[in-house]
Amino acid sequence: MDEPHSFLSERSVSKSIYATVMGKEFERLHPKIQERFGFDSHSGKRAIGRGVMARVWHGRFYTLPFLKVGTWRNIMFPEQGENVPFTIENWAYIDTLGRETVTELRTFQLGRERRFDAYMVRDPKRNQVVDYMGTHQHLAVDLHLSVAENGGLRIVSGEQRFYEGRIAFKFPMFFSGRAHVLVWFDDATQKYYIEVEVKSDIWGPLFGFSGTFDVEWEDVDPENIPKSIMPQREEARF
Repeated sequence: MDEPHSFLSERSVSKSIYATVMGKEFERLHPKIQERFGFDSHSGKRAIGRGVMARVWHGRFYTLPFLKVGTWRNIMFPEQGENVPFTIENWAYIDTLGRETVTELRTFQLGRERRFDAYMVRDPKRNQVVDYMGTHQHLAVDLHLSVAENGGLRIVSGEQRFYEGRIAFKFPMFFSGRAHVLVWFDDATQKYYIEVEVKSDIWGPLFGFSGTFDVEWEDVDPENIPKSIMPQREEARF
């Protein structure tokens, strides 16, 4: 397998939230997956993925109102299609609360542009990656990380919590679903692959997409991260 990207070879990945949470298990990931999930705000880099989602889908008709609500905050959306142009932006920065943050800003061209934004931080008390979904960090989702047999990163969502002002409660799974994500790198095609499926124990499959993309690394000034990629509101509670 290829060696990790040179900027990671030159420095410790201990500040990566994924490497910190996974510990020694992180080293079992494919080098290209270590590269993609091993950078942090001190790396002076961002990753831009461009590719095609072979399929973007949604569940049965009764899932559509739920998905339409997601468009208000760049979480999910009701459109579906095949061979959908796709980009994903991974930035690492320190947020205004002093937390190491990594973005997963996904854009789908489905006749109209749709976004699916996520901001990952680490809860130091639990050593847990927490995904703040959408533009306002209303929904905090625990992520459980493991290594797949092909060296990919497997992510399964866990407990979900809703925050708005003084309001805080555990989001009931009756109104939500559990996400299963697999990201891996194929040496034969030299491409990244992703599969995402969100399922509800009650309502069945809700939403998902799968496809391939390439990644380019670009230099950035860690002291001058554009505000346009940051959430409109930051939530202090994990």
